[in-house]
Amino acid sequence: MKLTIVIPALNEEQAVGSTIARCLAARKGVVARSPVDDVEIIVVSDGSTDRTAEIAAGYLDVRVIVFEQNRGYGAALRSAFEFAVDGPYDVLVTIDCDGQHQPQLIPRFVEAAGRADIVSGSRYLEPLPGDSRPPEDRRRINRLITDELNLRCGLNLTDAFCGFKAYRTAALARIEVTETGYAMPLQLWARAAELGLQIVELPVPLIYLDERRSFGGAMDQPEIRLEVYRRLLRQSRALPVPCEEEIA
Repeated sequence: MKLTIVIPALNEEQAVGSTIARCLAARKGVVARSPVDDVEIIVVSDGSTDRTAEIAAGYLDVRVIVFEQNRGYGAALRSAFEFAVDGPYDVLVTIDCDGQHQPQLIPRFVEAAGRADIVSGSRYLEPLPGDSRPPEDRRRINRLITDELNLRCGLNLTDAFCGFKAYRTAALARIEVTETGYAMPLQLWARAAELGLQIVELPVPLIYLDERRSFGGAMDQPEIRLEVYRRLLRQSRALPVPCEEEIA
């Protein structure tokens, strides 16, 4: 089985080296727990203007994809989806570069992907030691949108926006996403529900390292961000389908 670990990054020169090193270390655990014989790590530098791409390119076992202009979080992930499907790879793991995700959990995600189409991290599935308190506007919007997503799509998610995921690429090949920004996960969930894909959540620590993160322009205003997310949900077509229970 072939696995690719994709790290989308925008101006993450302070964290990209550490994230790559921890993902490289996690490869041993992946091979030990799953029938994986090939692991590739890819960093997508999405219009970074700092040394993100340069630092990533210094690692011999890492492929770097460079977008000269910022295309958006959704666009960076969509390029990773296309790369994995064309690879061909069997499983794709996505993990953020800002230190909020723990690469040592990657083996659990890959193992769970043997029994599900999408394995999604959840910061709200259960409390974990060391959890931090999220910014109130982000927690509120996540809760409201997750509830609305579940109602509209017949899902049973607890965290609609966590970027730590594992996908079977056979399932990704059936999902068409066009959203380029931070609302992309909502479109992906709607498509997954429409297709009746098997979805599970795994608990991950709730870690917020920078409460000043920018979503870009007007999206930094919570109420505008909430309306953008709701508008995308209203435009999405999805049929109610049950979500599988958490894999321990």
